[in-house]
Amino acid sequence: METAVGAGWPGGPDGSVFGCASFNQDSTSLALGTKTGYKLFSLTMVEKLDCIHESEIPDVFIVERLFSSSLVVVVSSTMPQRMNVNHFKKGTEICSYSYPNKILAVKLNRQRLVVCLEESVYIHNIKDMKLLKILLNTPSNPAGLCALSINHSNSYLAYPGSATSGEIIVYDAINLTTATTIPAHDSLLAALTFNTLATKLASASERGTVIRVFSIPEGLRLFEFRRGMKRYVSISSLSFSPDGQYLSASSNTETVHIFKVEQVGQCSGEDKAATWSAYVGRMFSAASSYLPAQVSGMMSQDRAFATVHLQSSGQKNVCTLAMIQKLPRLLVATADGQLFIYNLDPQDGGECMLAHKHRLFGADEENEGTESEELEATGPPQPCPSYAATAALPASGPVTATLTGYSEDGGAKKGEVIPEHEFAAGPVCLDDENEFPPINWCRDGTGDGQEGCL
Repeated sequence: METAVGAGWPGGPDGSVFGCASFNQDSTSLALGTKTGYKLFSLTMVEKLDCIHESEIPDVFIVERLFSSSLVVVVSSTMPQRMNVNHFKKGTEICSYSYPNKILAVKLNRQRLVVCLEESVYIHNIKDMKLLKILLNTPSNPAGLCALSINHSNSYLAYPGSATSGEIIVYDAINLTTATTIPAHDSLLAALTFNTLATKLASASERGTVIRVFSIPEGLRLFEFRRGMKRYVSISSLSFSPDGQYLSASSNTETVHIFKVEQVGQCSGEDKAATWSAYVGRMFSAASSYLPAQVSGMMSQDRAFATVHLQSSGQKNVCTLAMIQKLPRLLVATADGQLFIYNLDPQDGGECMLAHKHRLFGADEENEGTESEELEATGPPQPCPSYAATAALPASGPVTATLTGYSEDGGAKKGEVIPEHEFAAGPVCLDDENEFPPINWCRDGTGDGQEGCL
């Protein structure tokens, strides 16, 4: 579930100390970049927010964590052309790269690390950080908009294919070839995200009225959801749920929309309740075959399955859909330094209930302004595996796998069980200093202790 959840808001609202906020690939962790450093939070509990790491790197405007590993990518506005890849548990730098222009976005999965500049994209092999491909002269992309899939069996990259329309290029980052080009919107793109299996890609344009979902790698339009027709809005993030059945969209308004991603006719007879809205919807569908294509298309577009009304509007936010304590939740991090956790009713949808609100800086405002329900914990938070736990073990086998021994840095130990989605193929243990010492890498991938400059 690679989501368009990295959200930079340079300067933010008055008094904001945010530089950026991003959820990791499986929404188990939240990373915040600030003027004084960055913070990593664990998201395994609703009523408890654990800060698992703080750094003092100043003016961070990009911070991305690889799943629950120790690998973190950081970019600071003090050196906006340089990317640092760190092992935060050891406090060591794995490598650093410099680029010809300001870094606008960094995306990573278990195979690839992608760096997006305004008119070029750099693709690295994450196992050894070797540069595999430079996509030069890409259409102007001043926001650094891109998305990278997280499924271990593929690695698709999506980025704007035009500087004048909402065209999407889907690039196969494993085979280093273009997979497809999608004419997604008439206006410029504003948000992109893949589902967990990388079989679907969702997109929104600068108008913010329509969200479309396409099949990957074919690029066929599967769904079209209408966020609203009354006003144009700025979509700040899109996120699929882990099972791919729901899609959330947040914007600069006070409303977060959650759509149900299902084919017409999927529901059983019992699910087709005889409500007025359901009746009207079926009437519109029946009448659409007699109407012009543009009109029928608008009528057949689905409305939001569920909604969240935030306490304020006009500020930057980033949202994600996640499973926490075995229940579906919507998480919203806002630029004023708060994290809201809402309960999503997977059967009936409707208005989502606020389960808890956390302050990301200072004392946590427990129970203030919430309608929280007492939820039974399923156990203590799982330990964060080291980088090798996510990047060096095979991804085959059952749903869970038992480690046979691991690093001495506080990562996974012998006998501990970690879900399969924490694993990936590859023999390299990047947090083993004997095999991968914490040195800088040159452009050709050889370490000489000097900073690599592209």
